[in-house]
Amino acid sequence: MYQADERTELDLRLFRVWSKASMAVFGNVKKDIASHGIEPEQFIILELLYSKGPQPITKISETFSIPTGSITYVVDKLEKKGYVKRHPSPTDRRASNAALTESGTQLFNEIFPKHAEMISRSMSFIDDSEKELLIQLLKKIGLGAEQLS
Repeated sequence: MYQADERTELDLRLFRVWSKASMAVFGNVKKDIASHGIEPEQFIILELLYSKGPQPITKISETFSIPTGSITYVVDKLEKKGYVKRHPSPTDRRASNAALTESGTQLFNEIFPKHAEMISRSMSFIDDSEKELLIQLLKKIGLGAEQLS
């Protein structure tokens, strides 16, 4: 049986606690998104367009590291629901930009404040200074882990 040293045992414990906490928070997020009849992939695209405005399909693909074909499929579904409209790119005839429709904007005006509140409730168990510290620590872990690749 594997016997880890104290540092590795602490790392493993941190990883397990972090994983369980993340699963609990993301579980709440998934339930909230599903309650609005939207799939998670659709939600992230709608949220991007809501917060950043119209975006090239290729940029959406790059932002979320999702293949262009998959993004196109999700945008197609959002178009059928009437939440997103494609517009030709003014700078590239081969490309198109996705933008929220009035219906998509109305939907997000309704659901996003509730979604943000649910996230805040999930984070309410620590105070603001702990949140700032956790942000710094998670950034440090993420940047360090990226350099290992």
